[in-house]
Amino acid sequence: MPFRDHIFPLRDCLGALAKMWSSFFNPQMASGEESISFGHYLVKGKSRHAMEDYHVAEIQKVKVNEHEHELGLFAIYDGHLGHNVADYLQQNLFTNILNESGFWSDPKAAIENAYKKTNVLILDRAPDLGPGGSTAVTAILIDNDRLLVANVGDSRAVILQSGIVQQLSVDHEPGATAEKSSIESKGGFVSNMPGDVPRVDGQLAVARAFGDKSLKDHLSVEPDIKEVRITAETELLILASDGLWKVMDNQEAVNLVRRIKDPTAAAKQLANEAVSRKSKDDISCIVVRFK
Repeated sequence: MPFRDHIFPLRDCLGALAKMWSSFFNPQMASGEESISFGHYLVKGKSRHAMEDYHVAEIQKVKVNEHEHELGLFAIYDGHLGHNVADYLQQNLFTNILNESGFWSDPKAAIENAYKKTNVLILDRAPDLGPGGSTAVTAILIDNDRLLVANVGDSRAVILQSGIVQQLSVDHEPGATAEKSSIESKGGFVSNMPGDVPRVDGQLAVARAFGDKSLKDHLSVEPDIKEVRITAETELLILASDGLWKVMDNQEAVNLVRRIKDPTAAAKQLANEAVSRKSKDDISCIVVRFK
């Protein structure tokens, strides 16, 4: 057999070996037809309390009816009045979502149900978890094809697709017309003091959150949910707590990290830039690269 007939098989073998080598030394590289990579970075804010931001960034393999699926699970939980609720969400929310019987047939309904059920569990455990609460932004990537983003509060998810920056979450601020009406319809009120942000019952600066037992009658935990299809034009996804978004808009964040191929370095760049812009809050960032 001429030598040239061996070139392509040899190249294929070397390519396979290189992929195995890369996967071994980069555990945050997902397998599949189109691999993704992801990284995270957290910075504690200037306050005296302990870090209240928690996150999830992992890949899971799940077998359903003899078919194996790959799930990317990414989340930011920004706690307030303590870290216990955010910690609880880190340990339980995705498990509760995936345990919903209808997850594979209707993932949006499963996510909404799990958010509400998880909040009931948190409120029931208030004597142990304390009076605080947490925002949440969760992203579930199914087989590197469907991306479902859900959120309560002001932690945010932003995607760059086809060169366009799109916010996938909704900032649930008490001063927004729909949120204010919802709070007032439940018997609450929204304060708007000079020099301060609008607050639920003069206390909480987000209109939707997990926990916060003293405000439970006036708060919502119904998530906004958005689904997008991942295509060849999907470049990156950013999830971050409001410690980033208070000092940086969506386009600025994407511009800052678009050319940084290492997602951990990109997340670190975002957090450090927020600090340089005098952000005083805890800052948590996750960057997912699709190419």
